[in-house]
Amino acid sequence: MSSTVTMVGRLTLVLGFLLCLCFPGDGEAVSLTFSDAVPAAHHMSKMASSWCKEVEKRTGGKVKITYYPGQSLTKAKECYDGVVSGLSDLGQSALQYTRGRFPLMDFINLPLGYRSGAIATAIINEVNDKFKPKELQDTQVMYLHSHGPGFIHTKDKPVSKMEDLKGLKIRSHGPTAEMLKLLGATPVAFPMTELYQALHKGVVNGGVFPMEAEKGWKLAEVTNNTTACYNTTYSVGFFVVMNKAKWNALPADVKETIEQINVEWARKQGQLWDQADSEGIRTTLSNGGRIIGIEPKEAERWVKAVQPVVKRYRDETKARGVPGDEVIKLVQKLRDDAVKGTFTSKYLATE
Repeated sequence: MSSTVTMVGRLTLVLGFLLCLCFPGDGEAVSLTFSDAVPAAHHMSKMASSWCKEVEKRTGGKVKITYYPGQSLTKAKECYDGVVSGLSDLGQSALQYTRGRFPLMDFINLPLGYRSGAIATAIINEVNDKFKPKELQDTQVMYLHSHGPGFIHTKDKPVSKMEDLKGLKIRSHGPTAEMLKLLGATPVAFPMTELYQALHKGVVNGGVFPMEAEKGWKLAEVTNNTTACYNTTYSVGFFVVMNKAKWNALPADVKETIEQINVEWARKQGQLWDQADSEGIRTTLSNGGRIIGIEPKEAERWVKAVQPVVKRYRDETKARGVPGDEVIKLVQKLRDDAVKGTFTSKYLATE
């Protein structure tokens, strides 16, 4: 009997020692890892890195984060599930990299007419707050963000009406490929990293991307025309998420501090997307590029032509029991409010 008690006592001591190794005690810092799909030089990476530093600063060193940019910890397509499984504690990547994984949040890729990165970022966060999509519930969302309006850019032929797109091969992705086909172009799929050379060699005639890529990806060197049809612009959504168990283990005061930082960083990231677009516009014009507006009646033709893309989203989400129709209605309202100057959100800077 005494030997059994002794054995139990020893096991208890060993387990206690192991628990001390696994979980920091009072006053000890929680160490976390952050995997980012974005290269270190990109403004998104710099913003994520500054988020890590801000968390450490404002939690008084209770949380310390080791940041891994440029897919050095997990690949872009594996980033979200890597956070779920614990390969990393935090992660940032594009929702679209795992197509079909986020059916409700796919709304952000639709040609719904996003006017700025700040507006698109506020909208995607408002949708997440209101609908709390099940597809994101296996992590703790820190914040979401979306780039500015995605336009059609061409190397040689200027596009001011749908007929101008006939016969043009345009690099695209996801719903934008279907959009281009409906507008009369031929969509071609390959990674963004290959677009510069594809345009330079004449493999494609253009691509769809936000203005920031004119500078950030140096695409102003190989494109001469930007078709600014704001009525059918799309965006791409990005997530910053945390492993659920790691989040739940944090003290209440630390969670509250991080949640405050998250809202601030969503605002900052939205503003940064717009700043990057402005720099892209300046680069385009300084390189002799043209930005072409679309006449109102022609823009209405474009909107009507791309509606099958929106309908497909409605039908697919309905089939999966996801409230896509409600999301579209909310997004359209917020978009229209933004045009009228009446859109308010905690994710929008008031300055």
